[in-house]
Amino acid sequence: MQGPLRETLMELTNFLLRSFAHKASLAAPRPMSAEQPMIIDVHTHINNYHEDRVASLEECLDRLVAAMAENKVDYSLVLTSYKVNEHRPSTKKVVEAIQGRKNLGVVAGISFLHYNHNDLREIGDYLRAGLIKGLKLYPGYEPFYPNDTRLQVVYDMATEFDVPVMFHSGDTYAPTGRIKYSHPIHIDDVAVDFPKMKIVICHVGNPWIKDCMEVVYKNENVYADFSGLVLGDFSDKFEKFMKSELENMITYAGNPRYLLYGTDWPISNMGSYLKFIAQLDLPDDRKEMILWKNAAELFKIDVSVL
Repeated sequence: MQGPLRETLMELTNFLLRSFAHKASLAAPRPMSAEQPMIIDVHTHINNYHEDRVASLEECLDRLVAAMAENKVDYSLVLTSYKVNEHRPSTKKVVEAIQGRKNLGVVAGISFLHYNHNDLREIGDYLRAGLIKGLKLYPGYEPFYPNDTRLQVVYDMATEFDVPVMFHSGDTYAPTGRIKYSHPIHIDDVAVDFPKMKIVICHVGNPWIKDCMEVVYKNENVYADFSGLVLGDFSDKFEKFMKSELENMITYAGNPRYLLYGTDWPISNMGSYLKFIAQLDLPDDRKEMILWKNAAELFKIDVSVL
């Protein structure tokens, strides 16, 4: 085939190929580039920590959403407290407040000292309806060890609905805490006794990071977040120290499929945390695992709607 007819057919073919490529690009999901990966923060609060004044739930929620937008955070889990007062909203209020917000989920805080049948029934209803993503316990803030038999009903519920149980671990924000209860080594008993239950050690057990490392390495059902390592921003000296600690943990425990990005906002600053993770000596695919992929799988977060 020669002459003008051949040229016309070639132009038509090129036009169709460009059209198909354009349509495919419109249908493709959001690209996960090294410059701007997705971010899921598994550990935030909307408690009012400035207790000299009362801030409304809506005001605290607006501050969280604004901080997420400023730092390009795609999704956050809001952890409710073990106690309820004017500064710490109940799980029920938080669940109601975030309705319709696809970029927020709830983890229900449970008080070891004060939970009752009605609390467990309400949490069970929320789990059944898919309105909460996990449960949170606060050893150290409350005086109990994670393997206390009173918690079997909570662990059975988490196992039945296949949601993680998060444990406060390490230092306590309040000086009234009793840190003998919050040592990460105690999580090992729970991991062994409930091998089908998924567990998150919060704050990598700081300052007992090596102990947390061993519990994570030993038990396939245990994860860790590195939230709440600082009040406010990282200092250069502490950032260097903690960078080495986390890199050593990953080297020891292997592929970081167990490590979760979390900040403990508003106690810790989102921007400073993102700067910290950007400096970790890890390839981009490992950073993406930590920033969102591990969390999306563990907490069953549908990233396609974000």
